[in-house]
Amino acid sequence: MIKKVLETIKKYNLIENGDKIVLGVSGGPDSITMLDILRQLREGLEFEIVVAHINHMIREEAIEDEKYVQEYCKKNNIECYIKRIDVEKIANTKKIGTEEAGRKVRYEFFEEILQKTGSNKIGIAHNKNDKIETIIMHILRGSGISGLKGIEPKRDNKYIRPLIECERSEIEQYCEENKLEPRIDKTNFENEYTRNKIRNIVIPYIKKEFNPNIIETMNRLSELITEEDNYLEKETQKIYNKILLEKNDKQIILKLKEFNEQETVIKNRIIILATKNLFGSSEGIEKIHIQDLIKLCNNNIGNKYLTPNKNLKVLVKNRKIFFISQKD
Repeated sequence: MIKKVLETIKKYNLIENGDKIVLGVSGGPDSITMLDILRQLREGLEFEIVVAHINHMIREEAIEDEKYVQEYCKKNNIECYIKRIDVEKIANTKKIGTEEAGRKVRYEFFEEILQKTGSNKIGIAHNKNDKIETIIMHILRGSGISGLKGIEPKRDNKYIRPLIECERSEIEQYCEENKLEPRIDKTNFENEYTRNKIRNIVIPYIKKEFNPNIIETMNRLSELITEEDNYLEKETQKIYNKILLEKNDKQIILKLKEFNEQETVIKNRIIILATKNLFGSSEGIEKIHIQDLIKLCNNNIGNKYLTPNKNLKVLVKNRKIFFISQKD
């Protein structure tokens, strides 16, 4: 298992000499395995680790989870940061799901500890099963090609997933062999959330009735899609660079004629790329918005514009496309 994680680290260049990594550790099998393995690898690869644990204050056992992580860190002389936050209260206040609220506060806390400790990476303990569950969720929601990549080993050169090529069964076996006695979140067995239904009902059914190797089969699909998506990203970037006229904090201007000459698949990606470059994210830009923007550019009549969301205005004027930020 240690060898497998080391191979994943080298394959995707997840960790380099001198890195300082904040590890998100809940105390469950995945995160405690990540912590235990990276603790052993840190000297050979010359990197540092610190631990961040967040208590969502939802389950009664959460205090025990917190103590478990603290004790492991104390025993192994690892810097550990703990935060308690009422996730259900945040979810109700912001009118979002508990799962979404939990994810948001976790990543905000990891970022806070990254800044506080002068770290440069955040380690998340997603495994191969998580990746396949994510792909199935994306399929059910009508995802595009990028969604079928699932969870990537590395994102933004900051978030790393050293266990992404390990199956859940291997992680459980590692915990048993190394007497880690991880904390078990009983809510993982409750089929209230979509992910749990996929994990506990859909995948076991597919394994039993259709393909016992569904995890590995879908992982191969993900790898093929990732290769093709990466190629399309590179091609999109080349074309984007050619048609870019101007970029600043407030707007991005592209050549209209050259944009209209592209295939639809490239147009889609240029719109997403321009939005990401303007805001740092393409959140809030849906498929329907992209289709409307392509139609707007094709029509090219007078000064026409669309506002896909409150932050973005796209204007077609003087044979140019203006992506304008309306953020305060």
